Amino acid sequence: MREYLPTIEKWISEGKKVALATVVEVYGSAPQPLGSKMVISSRGEMDGSVSAGCVEGAVVEEALACLQENKSKLLHFGVANETAWEVGLTCGGTLEVFVEPLIIDAHFSVLRDAILKQRMVAAVTILTGEHTGKKMLLTPQGEVLGSLGAADLDNWVLERTKNLWQTHAAERTTTTLNGIDIQIFNDVFPPLPRLIIVGAVHIAMPLVEIAKSLDFHTIVIDARGAFATPERFPHVDQLIKQWPQDALKDLKLDESSYVVTLTHDEKFDNPALKIALNSPARYIGALGSKKTHAKRCEALLQEGVTQAQLERIHAPIGLKIGSRGPREIALSIMAEIIAVSHGL
Repeated sequence: MREYLPTIEKWISEGKKVALATVVEVYGSAPQPLGSKMVISSRGEMDGSVSAGCVEGAVVEEALACLQENKSKLLHFGVANETAWEVGLTCGGTLEVFVEPLIIDAHFSVLRDAILKQRMVAAVTILTGEHTGKKMLLTPQGEVLGSLGAADLDNWVLERTKNLWQTHAAERTTTTLNGIDIQIFNDVFPPLPRLIIVGAVHIAMPLVEIAKSLDFHTIVIDARGAFATPERFPHVDQLIKQWPQDALKDLKLDESSYVVTLTHDEKFDNPALKIALNSPARYIGALGSKKTHAKRCEALLQEGVTQAQLERIHAPIGLKIGSRGPREIALSIMAEIIAVSHGL
C-alpha cells in the first residue's frame, strides 16, 4: 500500500475515483502473495499487481463496475474457472481478489498517516454478506477506529489480531455470528524493515548491498572512524559513528527491526545485544563461533539478561549454506533474516 499512496493522491487531485484490489486468498501456485494490491482509477489506469499479469485486465473491468455501482465485490479466479483461463491464469493456482471503492474518509487518513509515519496498523474488512466492505482499524497499542457492526465480532477480531502483530502476516478467517458465517480479511501494514548492523566490518559491506536489493532500510553503527566511512559504505541509508548502546537507544527498535552484530568485540556487541534483547526487534543475530557465543552468553547473563532472552539470538549467525568469504556469509545472514521475516 505504501508504494501506491503517491498514485492514489495524484488521481484524487485530478478528480478521479479510485478502486483498491487486494489478494485475499491464495491456493496452489498463484503468482502473488496474500495482501498484494493494485489500485485502479475511474479512467482505467492501474498501478500494482494482483497476479503478475494473469488477471489484471479482468480485475480492472470489475473495479470500474464497482466504482460505477459504489459496491465492493469478491472475485474468484482459478484453473477450473473458464474466465480465469480466458484471462490467462494458467499457472495451476487459484486466487480471490477483493475489489472495493477507496473511500477517502477518516479510516483512510488514519491508515495513510500510520503507514507514512512507520507505525504498525491493521485494516480489517468484512468480505461477504450484507456488511461486505465494513472496516475497522487496529494498532498494537490497542487503538481501535470503527466497528464491524457487533461488539462480539469486534472483540473476536481484536483477539485474533494479537498473533498477527508478531508475524506481520495478512490473514483471512471465517467466524460465525448469529448463525451466519462471516469472512474477514485482516491486512497488517508493518513499518518498513530496518537492518541495523553493529560493526562496519568487511562483511557489512555486501550485507548492506543485499539488504537494499530486498527493500530494507540499512543502518550501520560503528564508533571507529576508520571503519565507518562513506567510501566503504556508499549505499547505506544511515552511517552512524557512535557507540552502539548510544545509537540503538535513539533508533527505538521496533517489530520491524533486524539487528546484526558483527564486530567480535564484546565492547561493541554485548551492549548492543542487551538493548536488542530488551526490545521487540524481530531478528537478533550475532557473528561468532559456538565457543565465542557461549562466552558471550555468560557475560550477558551477568548483565541481567535472562536465559529466555538469550534464546532469541541467532548464533552462529546465518543459514548453513557452507558459506565462505564475506559475500557468501552476508548472503547466509540475509537468507536467515528473510526466513525469520516469513515466520520460518
